[in-house]
Amino acid sequence: MRLLRWFLLFAVVVGVLLYWRTLPDPMEESALAGLTGDPGHGQQVFLATGCASCHMAPGATGDAQLLLSGGQEFPSAFGTFYAPNISQDPEQGIGDWSLLNLANAVMRGVGREGEHLYPALPYASYNKMQLQDVADLYAYMKTLPADSTPSRPHDVGFPFNQRIALGGWKLLFLSDAWTVGGTLQPEAELGRYIAEAMAHCGECHTPRNALGGMEKSRWLAGAPNPSGKGTIPNITPARLEWSEEEIASYLTTGMTPDYDSVGGHMAHVVDNFGKLPPDYAANVAAYLKAVPPAE
Repeated sequence: MRLLRWFLLFAVVVGVLLYWRTLPDPMEESALAGLTGDPGHGQQVFLATGCASCHMAPGATGDAQLLLSGGQEFPSAFGTFYAPNISQDPEQGIGDWSLLNLANAVMRGVGREGEHLYPALPYASYNKMQLQDVADLYAYMKTLPADSTPSRPHDVGFPFNQRIALGGWKLLFLSDAWTVGGTLQPEAELGRYIAEAMAHCGECHTPRNALGGMEKSRWLAGAPNPSGKGTIPNITPARLEWSEEEIASYLTTGMTPDYDSVGGHMAHVVDNFGKLPPDYAANVAAYLKAVPPAE
């Protein structure tokens, strides 16, 4: 009987510690002390991170892509997620969010009410961003229009609709370490920041395990398309044999060396890179040539 009591006590202590370790972990206000956002550079961050690509209305074109009313659907093995309204509307969007609210969402996966956010928002990549870039992004987003379209609830069934489990997911898969570590050439190092953090290339191009975590040992080795239609290609040197110049050209023009053209969601990526300074694509190209080959 005494042994049973000790076992139960141990189980309770372990349960409490595990629960504590999986609680949302927002950053403190002091982390942002002294930061002032630059909306000019924030526009580049906005493009590199692909905010409009996911949060514009389905089928939006031209300037309408800056109306971040949400609604695009993203199927997964756990249900269908719908991009929320992140326009400057204070009720339906994020118009009354503080910089701290935005930083906690994109870097910690924590909502304004202190809840875990689903990793459909790629905070597993954004968590490597520099806080100054988040401040600049916030300043630029403040210049964008408001829209009162309500966000559509995610279509996620039990048990995946229990957000408390996301604390365990973060404990297993959230890391701020670079996947391709070590010292790289300066261009590739800048490309690593763009590709692994801002552009979150690994979120689509890396296979995932049964719990939805990226298989870092097969970084950028390609993955099934979550829509069920085709696959997302391997972009490591094991399969991507293009030169740095050809990769950079593809990222900005959408044309392959064989004169094929980009399609699907990658078309949004190309559209964004085409509006950025040329060194963004050149740095990503240098990084991709430095990525370890993976099958």
